[in-house]
Amino acid sequence: MRKLASPTPATAVAGVATPRGPEAPDFEADVASHRPYLLRVAMVQLRDRDLAEDVVQETLMAAYGGLERFARRSTVKTWLTGILKNKVLDALRRGRREPVDGGQLQAEMSLGDIDEFFDRSEARVWEIAPESWRDPAASWEEKAFFDMVDFCLRRLPPSTARVFTMRELFEMEAHEICRELSITESNLRVLMYRARMALRQCLESNWFAAPSRG
Repeated sequence: MRKLASPTPATAVAGVATPRGPEAPDFEADVASHRPYLLRVAMVQLRDRDLAEDVVQETLMAAYGGLERFARRSTVKTWLTGILKNKVLDALRRGRREPVDGGQLQAEMSLGDIDEFFDRSEARVWEIAPESWRDPAASWEEKAFFDMVDFCLRRLPPSTARVFTMRELFEMEAHEICRELSITESNLRVLMYRARMALRQCLESNWFAAPSRG
């Protein structure tokens, strides 16, 4: 797939209205700062680097041209996630990338020990971490924690990760997810349970329970 050029601010994009007002430069910088997050989410959904890059590019272009439609009723990150959701769903529909087939679905729901999802040797970069769950709220403020969540999500089976991000990040209703992925609500409940349990175990093993460096 052709790889698009790096995102360009709206002020330099032909055919896109230049945001007006003193807050426009700050808005553009804020939008651009969320690119790594958007790419991580797109990768979990699409499992294709080139396609994910394209979808994120489309998301940023839509945002750069949409300052006048951003009413600040939500954060920029939440607003961008909503745009990304629509772009991801469009990509899934265009390519019908991995709508869950019966064999794949049964394989994911019948996996054995959740430990098999994760390879501790790959997580050595995350050696500095809290020792317990004592202050989980503070952990959410740390970039390293989000990196660990990404590490765990990328090691979930494709359909399990996709269902989880659709429900928790895109805030889609159960019936919407079932329609998009051609699965039953029973399938959805099982995949969500396995995703939550796997993420909990991954974070407990590789983050909260990991030894801290002195």
